[in-house]
Amino acid sequence: MAQLLLRDGYRAVDEPSRAQVLIVNTCGFIGPAKEESLRVLRELADGKKRNQILIAAGCLTQRYGAEVAEKVPGVDGVLGTRRWMDIVQVVRELRKGPYPVPLYHLPDEAKTVGTDEQNAMRVSVAGASAYLKVADGCRRPCAFCAIPLIKGTAVSRPIESILDEARRLRDRGVRELILIAQDTTDYGHDLGMKDGLAILLERLTAAVPDLDWIRVMYAYPGYVTDRLIDVMASSRQVLPYLDMPLQHAHPKTLYRMRRPSNVDWVYQTLEKMRSRIRNLAIRTTFIVGYSGETEEEFQALYDFVKDIRFDRVGAFQFSFEPGTASEPLGDPVPAEVKAERYARLMELQQGISLQVNQSFVGKTLDVLIEGHDKGIAIGRSYRDAPEIDGLVFVEGKTKMGEIVPVRITGAMAYDLTGVPASELIRL
Repeated sequence: MAQLLLRDGYRAVDEPSRAQVLIVNTCGFIGPAKEESLRVLRELADGKKRNQILIAAGCLTQRYGAEVAEKVPGVDGVLGTRRWMDIVQVVRELRKGPYPVPLYHLPDEAKTVGTDEQNAMRVSVAGASAYLKVADGCRRPCAFCAIPLIKGTAVSRPIESILDEARRLRDRGVRELILIAQDTTDYGHDLGMKDGLAILLERLTAAVPDLDWIRVMYAYPGYVTDRLIDVMASSRQVLPYLDMPLQHAHPKTLYRMRRPSNVDWVYQTLEKMRSRIRNLAIRTTFIVGYSGETEEEFQALYDFVKDIRFDRVGAFQFSFEPGTASEPLGDPVPAEVKAERYARLMELQQGISLQVNQSFVGKTLDVLIEGHDKGIAIGRSYRDAPEIDGLVFVEGKTKMGEIVPVRITGAMAYDLTGVPASELIRL
């Protein structure tokens, strides 16, 4: 949306008070994200100046457009996820004059991923890293998830568009490319491709052989194929890092979630990946307190995390979502039980993460430098996805945007410390 507005002559400003058009890209995935979206909208609506336009866009408005406008009376326009590419037309219409009621732009037509994006790059650049969206929507039947209701079924972007954007990002100096979708392992299914993600990675490494890092996020259990493992094991550019949200580890809970419930497959696949991909880092995500989760089921999850020893774990307390397939199950697990199980699981993982991090002390890791603070450089290794994983704090002078070898000297639960390997050589 920002690209399209900039192309139309608008320019971005840092302060909402200086803007003529305010756009909040909302999230409708879980309860806390919904509340945050509504809070920000209310804050902007309460401080809105004369002739300012406030547009609520994104996932929350796609699903609850009228409700959002009702809860935030100062909203002027409502735009969903299916026709985000119409943002310029919506802004033009709103700027013609005051609307007595909000302007709704929520057409029922299917989204046109890859065919009507008006030449906007589906990327988000942050320093030397960039997210590149390879598909939108999801066809998985997870009972707890509202994404298919919001985004629709999975639609893959044409592979040539992805390769073109990768080249353009490389030319802009991007060092790390992060592939994202609701399910990256489903890439290409709707295009008639088998092993689409592996094929995409093979094409990417050939198209941008001088791009340093390619990171894969959001893999779906059961669809990490041998070919994908081979590509990750053999490619210098594809990082030995995989984000695979497992959600739980008890077959009965997974069955109620409508997720793959073959826990033996998980054990076998993780063992296979670790044996074939050198220095593999695995991140996963779990839900605690899902509808009907017993203490026995939670204990199975706890023991599973203790046994597998993931590099990174994120956890969420179950957020009841009306309209999803899990709605008939209700939300019977008390909030205090969810909170206690969440704390127990994360305390376990904190100890595991510390031990795993300590195993890197004395080793050398390549680190992408992203900032400086009081003489300390801050960066990430291949084990760290932006914003969700740890950091590496590096002593001495290093250049922003560079990937430098760092000798690890210390470990905390989530972060590492080190010194540039070149400094050690000089000493």
